[in-house]
Amino acid sequence: MRGIVGYVGVQSALDVLLAGLGRLERPDHDASGVAVLADGGLATVWTPGRLGELRAELARRPPPAGGCGIAHGGGRPRLDNAGRVAVVHGGHIDNDVELRAELAARGHRLESATGTEAVAHLLAESFSSCGELGEAMRQVCRALRGEFTLLAVHADEPDAVVGAHRGLPLAVGLGEGESFLAGDAAAFAGEAVRDVVRLDAGERDQVVLVRREFDEVRYEVTDADGGVVPA
Repeated sequence: MRGIVGYVGVQSALDVLLAGLGRLERPDHDASGVAVLADGGLATVWTPGRLGELRAELARRPPPAGGCGIAHGGGRPRLDNAGRVAVVHGGHIDNDVELRAELAARGHRLESATGTEAVAHLLAESFSSCGELGEAMRQVCRALRGEFTLLAVHADEPDAVVGAHRGLPLAVGLGEGESFLAGDAAAFAGEAVRDVVRLDAGERDQVVLVRREFDEVRYEVTDADGGVVPA
């Protein structure tokens, strides 16, 4: 599975995300990218090629510093039209063609043939109607077919990362005032993590919302209907 990583906390999100991608890097990864929330917006940088090329590009044009973001090794973050939502994705969305056609009919401008971009647009739509990132992701999951792990951020929720999975694993690392998310817990193996919550692959949707509130980071796992799942 492609390497996807998310972070919320007191450290530089960019540094943590790059370290996580490095732990997950594989020879077949042909692109990589990051999306960091900062200064009320969303900054994204990606490059084709290996992680070293992304590091070089970031040295040339570093994004603003922020403590929340997501990253993708083997792909790139995809955005909605407003550039307020970023999504990274591992797995396969079986009905991506259908979703893109429906989005285009509703006036969305899609730049790629990826399911990841369709999810970004769907999440933006859902968030605009419900105003809550976890609920927006639950609505998106109900529209998807396939097996996937998703991580997403929204510029209107600058201290939160939302994740979702079906049929593939998702791991949450809990630290002091920070939290890590990844498809593989190896992504945060070198971090100061006091506890790891492993959400195993299963047929049912699970949505994880990780949010920083002052000096604490709280997380909640829910099912597709919003019921809290003990983790």
